[in-house]
Amino acid sequence: MNSAARSVWNVFKRSSQGVDSVSHGHHHRQEQWRGIRVKVFNGNLESALTFMQRKMQSSGIERMIKREQTHHIKNSEKRVLARKNLERIIKSQDLARKLKAILSKKVRGL
Repeated sequence: MNSAARSVWNVFKRSSQGVDSVSHGHHHRQEQWRGIRVKVFNGNLESALTFMQRKMQSSGIERMIKREQTHHIKNSEKRVLARKNLERIIKSQDLARKLKAILSKKVRGL
């Protein structure tokens, strides 16, 4: 079983636990794990797996699993990730600067 399959299995084990109640002093807090349920019709496992994969991609669980993986990342991948991260930071800074300019004009009544 590879690491991705193991991560998926751990996510499903957590989701099958359902609602856990945790006691902190006098208060009870309930935590619910995120999970995906897929029904298998007529023993057709292949279609259920493809449906599950589509659901995982759309719900973001796949990204969460990839983020948790601690495997070796090549230097070229590190550079690509660093560049994308820098672009995202610059884009958000530019947006913040534009919003600040718009708000200051509004406050001044221009």
